[in-house]
Amino acid sequence: MKLDLYYARRFFQWFLVISGVLMTLVTLIDLNEQIRRFEGVDLNFAELINLTFLNVPAALNEFLPLIMILSAVVLFVGLARSSELVVTRAAGRSGIRALLPPLVVALLIGLVSLSTLNPIAAATVNRYKELSDEYRNGGTDSFSISGEGLWLRQGTPNGQSVIHARGYLGQGDEIILSDVNILEYTKDSGPRNRILAERAELDGEAWVLTNAKVWPLAVGFVPENASKTHDTLRLATTLTSERIRDTIGATEGISIYDLPETIRDLERAGFSTKRYEVLLQVELARPIFLVSMVLVGAAFTMRHARFGGTGLAVLMAVLLGFGLYFIRNFAQILGENGQVPIAMAAWAPPVASIMLTLGLLLHAEDG
Repeated sequence: MKLDLYYARRFFQWFLVISGVLMTLVTLIDLNEQIRRFEGVDLNFAELINLTFLNVPAALNEFLPLIMILSAVVLFVGLARSSELVVTRAAGRSGIRALLPPLVVALLIGLVSLSTLNPIAAATVNRYKELSDEYRNGGTDSFSISGEGLWLRQGTPNGQSVIHARGYLGQGDEIILSDVNILEYTKDSGPRNRILAERAELDGEAWVLTNAKVWPLAVGFVPENASKTHDTLRLATTLTSERIRDTIGATEGISIYDLPETIRDLERAGFSTKRYEVLLQVELARPIFLVSMVLVGAAFTMRHARFGGTGLAVLMAVLLGFGLYFIRNFAQILGENGQVPIAMAAWAPPVASIMLTLGLLLHAEDG
């Protein structure tokens, strides 16, 4: 038991050290990127630091597989050089048994990442987007999807408009909204017009409204008496079809706890939910994938240092880890495109990674 706690503590210590070093480097690089990105914006250094730190949780969540590999490599290379693994085997405990404590720690870290780090990263990503839009253009454009449909806010030279659509009819490059309700606001005062339309299609720099009715909301008017009906009406916009599609399909900023509700809301609004369903399963499989990364690091570094080739073994472990990470991302893309079932796209890569590395370990330990 004491030996298990010793291995677990050593692995966790290296995990903290490598995480700290890597996140420091990432923070410095990202700070330089924020300075370049907001070069033409009047921001002080404290605001740039704030933006940089908001990206740290998401970066840590993304780099966890690499941190796991490096932690396992450093741990077992150190144990091999100090002959602690030899002593462990001489005491009657196999290398596979010595690997169990780091695997348990990796699994716990994966569960904490899924339950805690993921929501924190989602919240900080959303906050970064809000501040970034506010610093760049005053936060004039925003998007939201709920069970009631799609909400858009856009900025125009004459003020702002809030668009609510109960359905989405677009396919491919088309952006077509159905059952549209629009409120136009002036720059300095309250609402100016209310518009109801059967549908709205994004055409270049304007929304083309079909069967639209406009009610003026200015003081001194009776809205119904002053209302006008239009077969076709153009409403200027600063939104683009690319930005709307990217925002609708974006998965950043959605925590694991909000994904099921988001999927239900998208289904009710008529949007494709394949990407979100795959993401949900991939996140649930993350602890297993982190365990497989520890196995990858251990498979090449648990032999005695006197055999030589430690540098090559470390390189092979890192390259195999990157290869498995690429395969997982590729499988995720295939799942999003409907090429493979969702469960296979999310769970097959981590399970296959564990089976592969266990085979290498068993061959190394028992021949």
